[in-house]
Amino acid sequence: MSPEQKSLVQETWHQVVPIADTASAQFYERLFEIDPELRRLFDGVDMESQRQKLVQALALVIGGLDEIEELIAEVAALGRRHSVYGVKDAHYDTVGAALLSTLETGLGDSWTAEVKAAWTAAYGFIAEVMQRAAKDQQDSPSAAPA
Repeated sequence: MSPEQKSLVQETWHQVVPIADTASAQFYERLFEIDPELRRLFDGVDMESQRQKLVQALALVIGGLDEIEELIAEVAALGRRHSVYGVKDAHYDTVGAALLSTLETGLGDSWTAEVKAAWTAAYGFIAEVMQRAAKDQQDSPSAAPA
């Protein structure tokens, strides 16, 4: 992820924050539209609370882009927790598609090819860290999730 891409993600995130509640609801609608089977991972989950957690996680990631080593540790822990919840590698592609679709809708005219590339790079980085942490945890089952 280039410094320019990092700046684009951070700048456009500021545009998402005022519409975060709507955007997070649209994200889950889009996620379940793409893959209805993912609903089972949220059985018994308070979706309002889940939407807030999504926004908080995105804020953590976007804010952490300036402190990449600390961010990696936080995101790795998130990946380990998601593994316990039943998240599989294939789900990351679906989540990425739902996220980009939601951002495109929410950002409107601000959604340019450069912004899309920046968010794609950011999400790809985060997904890779999470997947690697989940795999490491699976390879070492005695390790407890952080």
